[in-house]
Amino acid sequence: MDENGINVPAEVKGWNWGAFMFNIFWGIGNKTYLPLLCLIPIFNIVWFFVCGFKGNEWAWQKGDYQDVETFKAIQATWNRAGLVQFIITMAVMVLYFLFIGTIITSILNSTHY
Repeated sequence: MDENGINVPAEVKGWNWGAFMFNIFWGIGNKTYLPLLCLIPIFNIVWFFVCGFKGNEWAWQKGDYQDVETFKAIQATWNRAGLVQFIITMAVMVLYFLFIGTIITSILNSTHY
């Protein structure tokens, strides 16, 4: 038994990409407001991961889901969106660092004439 006296089924527990990547919006959409703590600088670095790990449990406890299948269907949309956003973010970061590395290398090579 957890928050509000609501048991969380084992099938519900697990990582939630939507809660990790879209934490504030996900929290508001799922009527759980602990993800708003992601607005606190520096603390949010850890809290992003807490949201990813605990998100499904919080959503189950705050929602009025009839069964696990309905819950999983709703969270599957959040999970897909979060995973796609994560992949895009990682790709952009890799391209950014490659670009910056290329610029720095170019600058260093042009000054050695």
